[in-house]
Amino acid sequence: MRAFLLVGLGGWVGAFARYTMDRWVIHWIGSQFPYGTLLINLIGCLILGFLGTLARDRLVAIPAEVWLLASYGFLGAFTTFSTFSFETLRMLEDARFLAALANLLGSVLGGLLACYLGAVIARSLAG
Repeated sequence: MRAFLLVGLGGWVGAFARYTMDRWVIHWIGSQFPYGTLLINLIGCLILGFLGTLARDRLVAIPAEVWLLASYGFLGAFTTFSTFSFETLRMLEDARFLAALANLLGSVLGGLLACYLGAVIARSLAG
């Protein structure tokens, strides 16, 4: 039961953070491209790459409760892969092929790069 509560709490905070950041990005940059979704996914990939590397490489002992709260809860609600997919589909349906390709490459390749960067940062801080 405790695990469900931790995931739920992390999810509530992650969803709130996602909504807030997306509104902030739209306010400052606009909504002509899903910049908020892209930024949120890249930040989420960076954080998960960092925490996951710390845990997997045993660089830092991450308690199971913290892992549940952060990875399944917060990042599970904060990152927006389903939104990314839907927005890319809409661009394709609107014949905005270059924008769809930019969103696809930026999210997937940028996400991989952000995860790698998170891993590098974790390893450099640990030792």
